Amino acid sequence: MGEIQYDQFLSDATICDPRSGCNLAPDALYGLYTSWCHVTCRAPRPEKVFWSAMQSRVTPHLNGLRMTGAAATDYILSTHPALV
Repeated sequence: MGEIQYDQFLSDATICDPRSGCNLAPDALYGLYTSWCHVTCRAPRPEKVFWSAMQSRVTPHLNGLRMTGAAATDYILSTHPALV
């Protein structure tokens, strides 16, 4: 996956609002990424590769990120099947 596609993931699947107090935990961010890959028909990269790419893009904690879009829906429904 090219570096630009990680930027596309963040643009498509997250909203950044540091003042909101929201925080997307590392496990949830990687899970959202795998959902985004599923929705966009891309093969997810291993977690270690993902975090290497994210290192210059987001802070794992206190990042102000929230989920949005189709990947958020996929992630929420796949991690909380009782909601279906």
